[in-house]
Amino acid sequence: MNLRQIGWPLSCLGRRCILIVLLLASALPLASRAETIALIGTGEVSQAFGPRLAKLGHRVIYGSRAPERPEIRDLLRATGDTASAELPNVAAALADIVMIAVPWNVAEEVVVGLGDLSGKIIIDPVNPRIIADDGFRDYPMYTSNAERIQNIAPRAFVVKAFNTISTDSMLDPDLFGEPLTIPIVGNDAAAKHTVANLIRALGYDAVDVGPVRYAHIVEGLYLLRSNARDQLGTHFEYTFRRRAVAAPQTIR
Repeated sequence: MNLRQIGWPLSCLGRRCILIVLLLASALPLASRAETIALIGTGEVSQAFGPRLAKLGHRVIYGSRAPERPEIRDLLRATGDTASAELPNVAAALADIVMIAVPWNVAEEVVVGLGDLSGKIIIDPVNPRIIADDGFRDYPMYTSNAERIQNIAPRAFVVKAFNTISTDSMLDPDLFGEPLTIPIVGNDAAAKHTVANLIRALGYDAVDVGPVRYAHIVEGLYLLRSNARDQLGTHFEYTFRRRAVAAPQTIR
């Protein structure tokens, strides 16, 4: 985005002009600003989002325990020339936004190994789950993954997001013919605003449903969707529809 594109005269000089340009740039939608995003892990989630984030103009860094593996080289080629792969702690240190895209049972260990995450936005798309005795997916613990990450990194800004959609919907947001809804939770309003803009730039709808203590409920949406799939043999996704007419205050 250059000065001519945002309608600012190129003849403007001086500190006042620079200040106004910086303020205008800060107001641009996320899709117009380049962020450095570390994707920790190189499984299906990172493979789906990495190339798409790069196409939006973001710098993508994959965090891998073996960044020189041939399959990581293939992923970099699929992502684009600006992408790179580093050890997880190096990738996180270089990034503004860190997505923890690893299996739930190693997520805490991985986050501890990333080092100081103070001031960074951490996106948590992880779904802890077990198969209960009756065959249904269930919670393996009664503290959400997002809360546990926030406890490990208290000066980071954890936002639960992207855990409610399937990996094929991560690849193609138009798979269902209308924007899917991504519920987000987190304690920091500015971090949630940044993640919501990122979600919308990727082609989804974002709904802020509260602080990180509600992550346990958001993680439960995955369990319900998976149990419904197993019972009915078909896939479901979440789309929240806004009412055209506001509900009376007496309706909850």
